[in-house]
Amino acid sequence: MKISYNKLRKLMIDNQMNRQDLMRAADISSSVATKFNKDETVSMEVLMRICKVFHCDIGDICQIIED
Repeated sequence: MKISYNKLRKLMIDNQMNRQDLMRAADISSSVATKFNKDETVSMEVLMRICKVFHCDIGDICQIIED
């Protein structure tokens, strides 16, 4: 299984938010932001901060993809 952040990318586009905006709003580092681009796992704490920014649930920003 792997994770996909396509939903997060769509949310960012819909909200006219770029990578730098997300980093500032959710207080995440550039290395964590890069993990989203590579569909790598990040901590639950980071996911919760992003959910707070978008007022959404975790399922609204990521999904599990079966291999």
